[in-house]
Amino acid sequence: MDPKSLLDRIDEKACLDFLSKMVQHKSHSETEGEKNLARWMAKELEKIGVEAELQPFDEGRRFNTIGRLKGTGGGKSLLFNGHLDTNPVTEGWTVDPYAGLVDEKFIYGIGVSNMKAGDAAYFCAVKTLLDAGVKLKGDVTLTFVVGELQGGVGTLAAIHSGVKADYFINSEPSDLVAVTMHAAALSYVIELTGDTRHLSKREESVDAIAAACDIIPRINAMTFSGAKSDVHRSINRGHVGVVHGALGRDLEEWRPPQVADFVRLKGSCRYAPGQTQEGVLADLDRELRALEERFPGLKAKLVPEMIEGRPLMPPFEVSPGSRIVKSINAAYEAVRGEKQPTGAITPTRFYGTDAGHLHHELGMEGIVCGPGGRYNTMPDERVDIIDFLDMIRVYMLTILDICEVA
Repeated sequence: MDPKSLLDRIDEKACLDFLSKMVQHKSHSETEGEKNLARWMAKELEKIGVEAELQPFDEGRRFNTIGRLKGTGGGKSLLFNGHLDTNPVTEGWTVDPYAGLVDEKFIYGIGVSNMKAGDAAYFCAVKTLLDAGVKLKGDVTLTFVVGELQGGVGTLAAIHSGVKADYFINSEPSDLVAVTMHAAALSYVIELTGDTRHLSKREESVDAIAAACDIIPRINAMTFSGAKSDVHRSINRGHVGVVHGALGRDLEEWRPPQVADFVRLKGSCRYAPGQTQEGVLADLDRELRALEERFPGLKAKLVPEMIEGRPLMPPFEVSPGSRIVKSINAAYEAVRGEKQPTGAITPTRFYGTDAGHLHHELGMEGIVCGPGGRYNTMPDERVDIIDFLDMIRVYMLTILDICEVA
């Protein structure tokens, strides 16, 4: 069957209705709604003829949904990866975040960009091919995981259960660009201890807040040692996201006439493949030792922040010459008539995604490419309808190329 005629078979309304129903599930992380959506996805997979498994982990408290479409043999296998859990709703929404509202341009809802549109796109791609009677040589695995927002615990559980393929597509929201590299994430805590005085004797003090004001822009401007290229260095970013300064380690705030002698900073760094957490921490520590020299008497302490049960997301990189990259590039050009932006692209290069786990744990070649992104994690979160539908088309063509028609 001609690929173009297959693309014409997409039922656009049905695809949008399916995504709306996904949004209507309140699947916030680690809630009963998350489980309900996983169960619903399993039933929907079975309806279209895909073998479905509800895969428990975390002592049965959470579920992934794994769909397996067996090929006839001979083609390469392809795995799609996306998460069902969403962030909570914030202030500022002007539409119902759970309605799955569709207008002439967008589909709205909490988690629709991050990342139910990506999940729905690969589900609808497979459904459209099956409805057209297409049989594939290679296997297609559809993973609808949870726990990406807790460091990727769901994808790690799927990997440890034996899920794998020749290639993968991670459908995190990238506005349909092909992301070939993204950063690893490191969180840290810095404690600055000074020496307090009354403001009348401020000249004798060591002001921890003043020291914090000095170091924050330096951290925010940092790159890290060991970058393999200028492209890798471009993925480096330091950031301070929490600042609290006052008197003593308990941060007493009732005595503002005194110079603050304690500040706690919390932040995150992004670093590239080939760089290490140890190297980033050493670079941060050098900055703190220089800060101590600029503020004699100051003591600066750096501690990496590890949250129990939340693994670190490793970096991800794939060669632009990989078959999966070339395949999705060709599919994009066939759908949109232009070259697909490809590489370490802002802002996606600063993401952490489950692609890092698939690459690091299994050595798989893959790509990060999904609908949504520009309206991600914000009030009235939404996805352009044309992007969602075009992503389905791109995924269909990529499946046909990688897995091959039987």
